[in-house]
Amino acid sequence: MNCIFCDIVEKRAKAEILYENDLVISFLDIRPVNYGHALVIPKNHYKDFLSMPKSELDEVIKITQKISSAVYNSLKPDGFNVITNNGTAAGQSVFHFHFHIIPRFTNDSFSFRPQLKNYENGTMKEYAEKIKSEIKL
Repeated sequence: MNCIFCDIVEKRAKAEILYENDLVISFLDIRPVNYGHALVIPKNHYKDFLSMPKSELDEVIKITQKISSAVYNSLKPDGFNVITNNGTAAGQSVFHFHFHIIPRFTNDSFSFRPQLKNYENGTMKEYAEKIKSEIKL
């Protein structure tokens, strides 16, 4: 398997590391949306959000919150995004699960403005029923 994030974890590839513990590593994105754009990844390789075991996901989320706070407090952006892309259609280009922490500035020209849709003729209930049928707790 050829995974740049696994190479970073194993120190075979260079990265500007922000934080590291036994399960998680955080580093600056090499091609940032804005300067300070950070990534938080599990050290173990998981393809996407759905493949993450809860025990490790809890730690990744905890560290994502800590790094988000550090980005926000140090860079003083107007806001920030925490996102994960899952699958090619969603923009995932490295298939090792990760969160992006993107500092945002009022005039940064980065746009994440979807064209919102409206449910019509009972379709909201149909979609809800499809989703609820797959919820297994």
